[in-house]
Amino acid sequence: MNKSTTFLFFLALTIVSSVQATYFGNGMKIGEVDQDSAIIWTRLTANAGFNMQGHMWIEYEVPPERNRKEYASRMPEGATLNDMAFSMPGIEGEVRLIYWPNDDTSKIVQKDWAPVNPDKDHTTQIQIDGLKPNTHYEIVLASRNTDGKLGASVTGEFKTAPKVNQEEEVTFTVVTCHDFIRRDDLVNGHNIYPSMARMVKPDFMVHAGDIEYYDKPDPWARNAELARHKWNRIFALPYQVDFYRQFASYFIKDDHETLKNDAWPGQNYGDLTWEQGLAIYREQVPMGEKTYRTIRWGKDVQIWMVEGRDFRSPNTMEDGPGKSIWGEEQKAWLFNSMKTSDASFKMLISPTPIVGPDRGSKNDNHANEGFTWEGDQVREFLSTLDNAFVLCGDRHWQYATVHPETGVREFSAGSGSDLHAGGFKYSLRTEAHKFLRIEGGFLSVNVQREDGVPQVTFTHHDVDGNPVNIEKFASK
Repeated sequence: MNKSTTFLFFLALTIVSSVQATYFGNGMKIGEVDQDSAIIWTRLTANAGFNMQGHMWIEYEVPPERNRKEYASRMPEGATLNDMAFSMPGIEGEVRLIYWPNDDTSKIVQKDWAPVNPDKDHTTQIQIDGLKPNTHYEIVLASRNTDGKLGASVTGEFKTAPKVNQEEEVTFTVVTCHDFIRRDDLVNGHNIYPSMARMVKPDFMVHAGDIEYYDKPDPWARNAELARHKWNRIFALPYQVDFYRQFASYFIKDDHETLKNDAWPGQNYGDLTWEQGLAIYREQVPMGEKTYRTIRWGKDVQIWMVEGRDFRSPNTMEDGPGKSIWGEEQKAWLFNSMKTSDASFKMLISPTPIVGPDRGSKNDNHANEGFTWEGDQVREFLSTLDNAFVLCGDRHWQYATVHPETGVREFSAGSGSDLHAGGFKYSLRTEAHKFLRIEGGFLSVNVQREDGVPQVTFTHHDVDGNPVNIEKFASK
């Protein structure tokens, strides 16, 4: 959709809000798609669109005696969270999933009505099995309230992965670093979403972390209720709603949507505990048993998505063999599965950099001094693999780099908006940088065969989808 169409769509939903009982104000997320299965996430809401007439947050500086260099947020006197601007309250009810291959309506499958869970922010996740590989599917989600009154419905679509031995062109995108207050369009959301849908049309997308920022203002999400409020409003933005209902997506979490900047296990953020942060993440995105996993897309593409928060050592710990970001079990799984894969191209998608280079002031990733031991181990391993690449989130600038000692290549997707770009300087550019751009956008990856030889093309795009850097490699 273009801006005007999206706004009219959003307005129409708002107008009908007085006559429906239940709504899909957060649309759906279609996740964990492989050759024969998927997970459909949704949430029932009391309104079709977010509160456009609500109160703004009031900020006040934390008293000096608390020794905190941050601000706190409060609501106006007498206001509730649902009275705040862009709020999207949930509601009890049930949903029904209907789906079919888009070329065969005789194979319609209708699932039973399933309740959303009020204890999990009125969300539900519906597992689909028995799908056909390399097939487009259509989806309809219907809703009804606790009295059985039918409410709104929403449509969606996605494509399943090709068979492991199938030679098939695959295109996917990688995004990172989304903050509601730093969105491009105040009403519609982040421009990268219609840009990806219009100009790339990916088979799937990977969100490489920093999906939202609890530790940024309006409000500072220092408890579970405010954390959920931030999820609800960013995924009610029309650009986001429209994109996620059309494309399969995989989610990786990082620090800001787990707890706070550079977080590790055992910490709190105000009243928000580490355990609450982990649980809220799992409730807000489609997710299987483990948050680290690998997915095969045909003969030529395999992606690995790693978990960078759950198993890490404290950043303050002295570096050495005992200090880890991934933990020994995950690292052993990663090394073994990448080594034994016969995919033409192996894509490690990390929520934090492995090559960098990063700023000297940071100490939270494999490109930083504080994790040198494991960083060297990971880079050395990757250098033993043919056609392996690192795609990373976390950094608010786009780059393509080559590690000077091992030759490992890394592509940073860059922040989700221009407003969110920064944190690096062109004066810090090194010989490792083949490309550097301190603005927002996304990364696309295309794999196809030319004269029988698998080829991969990495393209950095600006927020409007225009290519700003292209690098192409043939399978060795």
